[in-house]
Amino acid sequence: MSQQSVRPNSKSWPWSDSLDALVAAPAHHQLLLEDERVRVLHTHIPAGDTVPLHTHRWGGVAYVMRFSHFIRRDEKGEILFDSRRAGDPPKVPCAQWMQPLPPHMVENLGPSEISILIMEIKSPG
Repeated sequence: MSQQSVRPNSKSWPWSDSLDALVAAPAHHQLLLEDERVRVLHTHIPAGDTVPLHTHRWGGVAYVMRFSHFIRRDEKGEILFDSRRAGDPPKVPCAQWMQPLPPHMVENLGPSEISILIMEIKSPG
């Protein structure tokens, strides 16, 4: 398992590297593996906690291990997504596709933690 970080290509991503999840919100994102093809993160958000503004440059697969309702807000505080309005919560564990995410904050509405393994796909093949 590699702990070394691979720098993203800033030419294809409009947001600063300083907003990368590992840089901007290190208390909530742990790097498990990274190479030129994939980056694997563990995202952990305790009940009632808010993750600072950050991005996820690459889409991929999110493996939800623990779920709690949450609100995702943009850099202005406007609500982008409220899980309480998205229908029934997922049955965990479950896997979901995840798109790249522009700058956002996540507020865990509780009462339990959110725990997700994110496999970001950097390049095909």
